Amino acid sequence: MRRVAVLVLLAGCTLGPDYQRPDVPLPSEYPEPAPSAQPAAAAPLPRDWWTLYQDPTLDELVASARKGNADVRLAVARVQEAEGALREVRAAVFPEVNATASYARQGVSKLAQPPVPPGIATVRPNYQALVSTSYEVDFWGRVSRGGEAARATLLSSELSRDVVDITLAGGIAQAYFALRSLDAQIAVLDNSIRVRRESLDIAQTRLQAGLAPELDVFQAQGALADALVQRREALRSRALVEHQLAQLAARPGLRLPPDKLAADVFALPLVPLPPAGLPSTLLDRRPDIRQAEETLVAANAQIGIARAALFPTISLTAAAGVQSAQFADLLAGPGAAIWNIGIAATAPLFDAGRREARVDQARARREQAVASYQRAIETGFREVADALVNVQQAGESEEELKARLDAARNALDLSTLRYQAGYSPYLEVLDAQRTANDAELAFVRNRQSRLAFSVDLMKALGGGWNPPSRKN
Repeated sequence: MRRVAVLVLLAGCTLGPDYQRPDVPLPSEYPEPAPSAQPAAAAPLPRDWWTLYQDPTLDELVASARKGNADVRLAVARVQEAEGALREVRAAVFPEVNATASYARQGVSKLAQPPVPPGIATVRPNYQALVSTSYEVDFWGRVSRGGEAARATLLSSELSRDVVDITLAGGIAQAYFALRSLDAQIAVLDNSIRVRRESLDIAQTRLQAGLAPELDVFQAQGALADALVQRREALRSRALVEHQLAQLAARPGLRLPPDKLAADVFALPLVPLPPAGLPSTLLDRRPDIRQAEETLVAANAQIGIARAALFPTISLTAAAGVQSAQFADLLAGPGAAIWNIGIAATAPLFDAGRREARVDQARARREQAVASYQRAIETGFREVADALVNVQQAGESEEELKARLDAARNALDLSTLRYQAGYSPYLEVLDAQRTANDAELAFVRNRQSRLAFSVDLMKALGGGWNPPSRKN
């Protein structure tokens, strides 16, 4: 009984450090407040945050990507591989049972010592059927630490799949917003081309009437050509973005002509923003940070596996079966039975420090995982803070850009009238046209940036957020 008690105590010994989450100090709140227009208590964002933009085409693209995108399929396959690895490790806690059936013929030398007695055959057949089992007693926790590492690896793979999912949805949303923005920019350039054609007609009419120099016509032609080049560049960019969307959505040959889209970029709603003082604990929602922690858990467990290799391996073996010289005698009775049972211990005596080196390597890998975990947290905190700043500043810039656009449009109308009346040179009209065109494009691009920054915020928060609970 004393020996059994010692074995039980040894079996409960698990080598290696137990996991404890590293302390990474971070502020309790983000330094940048949310825009003042945002109410203090905002509704939580759902995990499928892209539906808040209320665009059926965007929803369809994200759904298509989540089903057929190559990165998603790769991440799913890696999860399946990790699940198989975990099942394999869990199976190690059970004994392995094998069945063996064999037949052999053996020839014995007649000249061997001692000689074969007369009447004894020198060719000896042998039939054997055997069931054997072996079991490694997990005295030092090698198997349990392996299961811990495999579970963490599986969770890491699942979280990696979530990272792919969030990144993919964000990439599609931002590319889609860029496409809608380019459509709006092309519409602006179409209007600029129309205005500049009219200005060219006016300059040619005034030249024919002797009221304007030929220089005005040349300047009008140059301004028109500049707008046409800008439009061609916008069309090229739109085609590239459309190709990117097709790849992300796993729909080669996808075409999204402007007339198939619901409305322009300004018709897309702006999603609600987090309230002021968003706690930094929301970083726990980010799958990449949780993935880094699970990688750290696995690396921590590997130390125990490496340390267990320094101690003896205890194995239990057993076998039972039948054996005879004739196949018909295998089931003849207890006389054909064979069996064995045993215990074996294998201990390393000298390996020139190889096993100790593996322990040191495991510890170093754990330190690397700690550093990666810290970097993931600090990167996530910075990305949320950056996204809050970008969303806030882009929202405040929109009003200023709208005021600039209104002023540029008024200046263009006034300069055109003054030129037609002969009160100002054509250079004044050209300057007003360029200013109005730039203001229109800047206004559209800022709205695209504002939408893209909101996507960055959703991604930085791990695909959504919940309002902090109120303390009584």
